[in-house]
Amino acid sequence: MGGTVGIIALYVVIIGAFYLIAIRPQKKQEKEHQALVSSVGVGDSILTTSGFYGVVIDMTDEVVIVEFGSNKNCRIPMKKEAIVEVEKAEA
Repeated sequence: MGGTVGIIALYVVIIGAFYLIAIRPQKKQEKEHQALVSSVGVGDSILTTSGFYGVVIDMTDEVVIVEFGSNKNCRIPMKKEAIVEVEKAEA
């Protein structure tokens, strides 16, 4: 009987440690990324997950249209989740 309680307590400690080490930091990172994505606006310079820099020229709920390069002809629709970094446009 005493051994069973000890094993259960050990499992609880292991699961608690796993939560503190793995799950909690990932949830925090997801919240930070969601806040970053929600702050994107038209005219902002962004960096994508593939390493491309561009300027947001149009937006919908889930998709942004990004203009890449200086030739003004390379406009690509992409998911907002692919944005890694945002530099706000100056007024």
